[in-house]
Order: sequence, then C-alpha cells, then structure tokens
Amino acid sequence: MAKIVVYGDPVLEKKAERVDVFDEELTRFIADMHKTMIKAQGVGLAAPQVGVSKQICIVDLSVGENPDELHILINPEIVEADGAQKGEEGCLSFPEIVTVVERPNHVIVRAQNLAGDPFEIEAEGFLARAFCHEIDHLNGVLFTERVSSLKRNMIKKKVSKRVKAGTWE
Repeated sequence: MAKIVVYGDPVLEKKAERVDVFDEELTRFIADMHKTMIKAQGVGLAAPQVGVSKQICIVDLSVGENPDELHILINPEIVEADGAQKGEEGCLSFPEIVTVVERPNHVIVRAQNLAGDPFEIEAEGFLARAFCHEIDHLNGVLFTERVSSLKRNMIKKKVSKRVKAGTWE
C-alpha cells in the first residue's frame, strides 16, 4: 500500500501531469490507490496524495463495500457544473481536519478509463462534491483554498501546532 502524503508536501500544490500510457502498471497503481483509500476510510483519493504527480483519481462512496461504486477517473476535467451545495469536507492529506466547503451540486466530468477510452459521467450531491474535491487535487488546489481566508488561517494554525507537537503525519 502507498503512504498518504500530508499537507506541506509540495506535490499536493502542483498541477499533475497527464497520463499517456494505459498499461498493467497503471492498473496495479490504481488498485493500490484503492486499497490505500479503503484502509484510510476515505471516499476519494488522488494520485498526488500518494506522491505521484499524475492525473488519476478514484472515488468510492461505499469505501470498498460495493465494487460498482468505484469510479476511476484518468485525465478528468469538469465540463459542466451548476447548482450549489455546502457541506463538511475532510481530506486524507489533512488528517482530522474538517471544514464546510461550497461546491457545485451537479457536475459532468469527462475522463478516460483504464483502457484510455474517453467517457463522461454525471453526478449530483455528495458524488459531485467528491469528484470536485479529487479533481481539485489534480490541479494542485486544496480544499482549504475553497474556504474564507479566516478559516484557511485557522486550519493552518491547527496544522502548525500539530507539526510542532510532532503529531502531523
């Protein structure tokens, strides 16, 4: 299993590279990402969160309970977004930190599958939120950028205290 990198690692704040090779290595990497995400009890994970700057993310709202709910998005982009929803969001790269974030309520995402074939998927509600969160990671945007500067500073102070205490990992 891969190790999840936490806030402070530069890979989290840079735009990931497109995937051009669709092979067994990619399939194995994504399977490893899924195991890592399930062990961490997350509903989504982006490749930069495991230290790999590639345009790959997965979302599984069932956290491994239902194989049909695993969404693999390679080179994804949001092509349509509308509506609005506010809700609590956490991030595996920000352990134990949760804050309210506003996201679109409905999105259409264009991506590629494991074979490199393009497809579009439509999502609403929590699934749309998860897609937006993970695709943000691929663009080097953290969920803390989606909140007010006051909230962002509060989160940074919490992180700083934990770094000083040696509990940020």
